[in-house]
Amino acid sequence: MNLQRRNIGGRRFGFFLIPIFLIAACASSADPITVPFPTSVIPTLTPFQPQPAGNENPSISLVTPLLEPTYTPYPTRYVVSESLPTPIQLLPSGGSTGLTINNPLTGLPMSDPSLLERRPMVIKVGNAPDYVRPQSGLTLADVVFEYYIEWGESRFIAVMYGNDSSMVGPVRSGRYFDEHVARMYNAFLMFKGADPRELTYLENSTLKDFLVIVYTNNSTCPPIVIGPSRRDSYNNAFFDTTRWAACAEKKGLDNSRRLLNGGFFSEQPPQSDLAVTRIFTHFSNQSYNYWEYDPLTRKYFRYQEANDIEKNRPEAYTPLTDAETGQHVTADNVVMLFVPHTFGNQYDADDEVYHIDLVDFGNAYVFRDGVAIPAQWNRTDENQPILLTDLLGNPIYMHPGRTFYEVLGVNSSYTQSGTDWKFYFATP
Repeated sequence: MNLQRRNIGGRRFGFFLIPIFLIAACASSADPITVPFPTSVIPTLTPFQPQPAGNENPSISLVTPLLEPTYTPYPTRYVVSESLPTPIQLLPSGGSTGLTINNPLTGLPMSDPSLLERRPMVIKVGNAPDYVRPQSGLTLADVVFEYYIEWGESRFIAVMYGNDSSMVGPVRSGRYFDEHVARMYNAFLMFKGADPRELTYLENSTLKDFLVIVYTNNSTCPPIVIGPSRRDSYNNAFFDTTRWAACAEKKGLDNSRRLLNGGFFSEQPPQSDLAVTRIFTHFSNQSYNYWEYDPLTRKYFRYQEANDIEKNRPEAYTPLTDAETGQHVTADNVVMLFVPHTFGNQYDADDEVYHIDLVDFGNAYVFRDGVAIPAQWNRTDENQPILLTDLLGNPIYMHPGRTFYEVLGVNSSYTQSGTDWKFYFATP
């Protein structure tokens, strides 16, 4: 089996030759799945190479949108501005019963448009220790970010806007990176304490009026729900989004609707020769996962590590589910973002307090409808979500629905074995 491994740079696009590990295929099952690791070395080139004008990469076809975009582009010098569609205003559809309002973060019609008349909620959700799973609310989020925190563990940020959930969590502590997501969505940031350096930074920022710190004790404002008794109290606090509007009004907080530019959406599958069945993300030997594409539903299903490789156990997986809905966690789009990571304490790498600088632009991969699209992310306005383009600067149309971002460092690499892709997180 041929296998490719590539190193992904953040601000430079060069050629890299790197040895790799082969990933054997594993079947989807509710039971843990063991994956052996034979080795092979077949170096190949990185696809992130600047494309000269008029010389399109033959392995990448531009997306042909069929639906009108629900996104109003903002200026960016990295995007081919003349290729951007004219902004489209949502109009009434079919009959006189009312308007069809789309969620700007998913491109999907809203069953209850009144939910959009508020600020989004950016809620920190734990992914470790293992016993906090299944988490609650991930299948109701519009957008989810996953990123490395420290000591081999990752954490989620659930962006709640078009849906409500009586339990989102367990809510965990804040990080520097959370500021970027909260600003992108003009959102409230819900978290459970933070490292003193990070907490001081957030409280001294212009986000201070939109920080919502939750506690383990039962609380009505902020609206906290105590979860299953089998969990320790520190990992047992959940946020109730259904009661937040009343709490925000009681506290005199500005919960009015913000103008959000979410993205371009189209049901039309993109054309790409880069077929993908499974997308693995290896944050560490104790935190790893994969997404498996289902062509019937056109969704990616999440599987989480079931064994800690550090303890000399084989790599294995189990489905990640949502305790609130009872559903398997899925995504309509999976995006790999390669973002600079720097240590908060440059003199002590073991401290593992990171700044993750999601500003300016960088490399990305967009996965939708079973294919991969080499991409760039752009963020020139701190108060709008990132814009994803192909390598020629044309906006990428996402599949309507939930987008799940995996945030990796610029030193990260990946292997490609048939239709299985595996990404390896690397610290600075």
